[in-house]
Amino acid sequence: MSRLRFPSHIDLAAGLAGAVVLAGAVALAGCGDDDCGPDGAPDTGLVASADMVTLTYGGLTGGLNGDCPAAGAPSGVVSLTIHGNQTDSDSTGFVTLCVSRPDLLAKQAQTVGLDMAAGAQAQLIDLGGQASNCSFAIDRTQPATGSVTSSGLCGNGGDAAGFAVVVDAMVSLTRTCNTATDSVQVSLRGRVAVAAAAGR
Repeated sequence: MSRLRFPSHIDLAAGLAGAVVLAGAVALAGCGDDDCGPDGAPDTGLVASADMVTLTYGGLTGGLNGDCPAAGAPSGVVSLTIHGNQTDSDSTGFVTLCVSRPDLLAKQAQTVGLDMAAGAQAQLIDLGGQASNCSFAIDRTQPATGSVTSSGLCGNGGDAAGFAVVVDAMVSLTRTCNTATDSVQVSLRGRVAVAAAAGR
């Protein structure tokens, strides 16, 4: 008559360990995609403003275009270009920001500036539009300062779910009203959704 074999404490420990590993793997597989995306950030809400000046932008898209490559970036990391349009009525302005290291943007704030050579990690390429019968464009004689952060950014900015971007910067704009021209400093702030560019 054969003896019944009961599992030893070693067998039980091994079985429990395997179950924990399996459960962890399932949990990770299930929650990964849930962490990607704009998480309710509005489509419009990036605002450049000062006294009597308000330019609002939305419809942002992000593409891995390689427009501002970073020296020494890891293999496979391509700079991320974020572009949006002015949403104010009867306006045709737009905003363009290029992040040289989107892999770092996913983890920490990146500095905003007009020139990568001067140390900017996120280059403000374009910012302009129309308001109060005047037109606005970046004043490149003055520096831009501030930071940009993100949430829900996956795949170094290449995930189809998109993400949310948070901008907190100061920049000077050249204001032209008929023949009069001056410079006005505006804050550029807001949390807004960034959709994956078509065909990405």
